[in-house]
Amino acid sequence: MNGHPINRRRALATLGALGIAGLGGATLASPRRADAQQLGAHETSAEALKRLFGSRPIKDGAGVVKLDVPLIAENGAVVPVGVEVASPMTPANHVKAIYVVADKNRIPVVFRTTLGPEAGQAVVGATIRLGETTEVRAIVEQSDGTLVAVSREVKVTVGGCGG
Repeated sequence: MNGHPINRRRALATLGALGIAGLGGATLASPRRADAQQLGAHETSAEALKRLFGSRPIKDGAGVVKLDVPLIAENGAVVPVGVEVASPMTPANHVKAIYVVADKNRIPVVFRTTLGPEAGQAVVGATIRLGETTEVRAIVEQSDGTLVAVSREVKVTVGGCGG
């Protein structure tokens, strides 16, 4: 021993210096600006759908998509929603994505999930927040780009008293 015992502070300083030297002059990337929706910005459901799907038509999916959402939500902060799609889920024909849209929410696309044929079946569930009585839609994007949707109005009550 040379009279300088190795303590935790000295060991960490040495390892840190070796780590920086090991970078060989590499610099860390500077932070970039995040592209997120501005706080308080309001996007209508029509604007959101145009942003997501462009001008692609959305067909009626009544025979293919089952939307399970209550007709009356006693608490808009916790509204259960389930979507089930009749799809073979094969590599050639499967559900690519499922969107849940609440028309009157400040941010209308409240839920999105992507799927692949490995999922085996196209069934998803979530708890969403609804600000007021609104139309809730399940939009399904299939692997060939086809869009189908179903909707249901959900009445949000205040404390379960109607409204």
